[in-house]
Amino acid sequence: MNILLIYPEFPDTFWSFKHALKFIRKKSSSPPLGLLTIAAMLPATWQKRLVDMNVESLKNSDIEWADMIFVSAMVVQRRSAEEVIALAKQLGKTVVAGGPLFTMEPDAFPLVDHLILNEGEITLPMFLADLGQGKARRVYQTDQYAEITVTPIPLWELIDFKKYDSMSLQYSRGCPFACDFCNVTALLGHKMRLKGTQQFIDELDSLYQRGWRRNVFIVDDNFIGNKRRLKEDFLPALIEWRKGKQGCLFLTEASINLSDDDELIDMMVRAGFTQVFIGIETPDDTSLTECGKSQNRNRDLAGAVKKLQSLGLQVMGGFIVGFDSDDRHTFDRQIEFIQKSGIVTAMVGLLQAPTGTGLYQRMLREGRLKEEGYSGDNVDGETNIVPMMPAATLKNGYRKILDTIYSAKSYTERVMTFLKTYNPARHPVTLEAQEVLALFRSAWQIGVRGNKGERKEYWRLFFWSLFKHTRKFPLAITFSIYGYHFRKVNQLHVSGAS
Repeated sequence: MNILLIYPEFPDTFWSFKHALKFIRKKSSSPPLGLLTIAAMLPATWQKRLVDMNVESLKNSDIEWADMIFVSAMVVQRRSAEEVIALAKQLGKTVVAGGPLFTMEPDAFPLVDHLILNEGEITLPMFLADLGQGKARRVYQTDQYAEITVTPIPLWELIDFKKYDSMSLQYSRGCPFACDFCNVTALLGHKMRLKGTQQFIDELDSLYQRGWRRNVFIVDDNFIGNKRRLKEDFLPALIEWRKGKQGCLFLTEASINLSDDDELIDMMVRAGFTQVFIGIETPDDTSLTECGKSQNRNRDLAGAVKKLQSLGLQVMGGFIVGFDSDDRHTFDRQIEFIQKSGIVTAMVGLLQAPTGTGLYQRMLREGRLKEEGYSGDNVDGETNIVPMMPAATLKNGYRKILDTIYSAKSYTERVMTFLKTYNPARHPVTLEAQEVLALFRSAWQIGVRGNKGERKEYWRLFFWSLFKHTRKFPLAITFSIYGYHFRKVNQLHVSGAS
């Protein structure tokens, strides 16, 4: 049987890094880990191809080759997923779909022949067994959580490594916290489920042996959900694995309480972690209480961020505006916090209520859900809830935040604040030719072709970092390129589109 696995296209968002990746001639940040893992769970005798629409075009001939189409997507990929499904059905193909988008909204996709919902380790074998007997049902779902110790190594041979900036691996699923706007626990539960340490090392080895030396994104929603296992087993093994190896530095997601554990921070840095995404959301304790973000309350958030930076971890931050307790001063407080903390990669979105979350249920009870639904897009300037503050005030305040923090001057000042604090570990890395060329491309695109403000700030950061923080100069150039991307997205899709 010929199986075509399709990953729909992401819209142009802050998280896509689309405009930044062009400087290093990459097409996408990372490959579709879920589909690569599902591919490894399909019968070995089946012929498999994967089309990631974020790095290549989907052609009719691709679909015509296949006996069955497998589609996986997140909510933000909805429009592209709908187009893929419609095309596949038009060409007479059987469509199988799974992943967060379909698990959250199974009734929204009547054209799909078979819905493989929840976690594939449980529901995919059920489907395959029925398919083999010629009696496959339309919907396969479960209220159980999978043992991910049985999850296979992704089928890496289906992708072209050269098109991606980083690879993705997973160590754990779940999160012990209960933020009411987050659908992680609705999909994956509160209990942390972990892969075996050797299992993860084998997956990492499978990348290294194929020549991968760039970043590896450990996609756990809260990597530090089980600190004891990390300290006693996982991180010591990772530290040992890294000995004598080049590249393969790690980034992941964690909660802010990581800053409370110096030993854990030190072990992560020695294991090769350089970046961590943290959901800051807001510096307002009242709003944090409202959304159940207890781990962020009653602490010096800016101080926690700076501590992580000083100990060797770059902090990427998620921020939200639109809580019921937010007021007209919220926007200035967010700007002040972001600038003061030195979080360069600051992703700000409007509060949305994903299906299945506590926030969604509350908005449903209060009659405050909009008909258009949850988009999952952090730059569309829309929300699926009726906010307490006037909608125009919220939208204008949101645009003010983005226009300020991504302006060339404010952004450069934030990079400088960060570089003054950041104390990176020395890890052996492999520098690619495209990364060297990116320096010259950035000088031309931003330092020469940019507008007056961009040109001025590019060269200010260039010479300041070159002479005062020479070891961090490459990172300063990387951030200059990120800033170009952020300004481009803001101009095209938020501020300029209003």
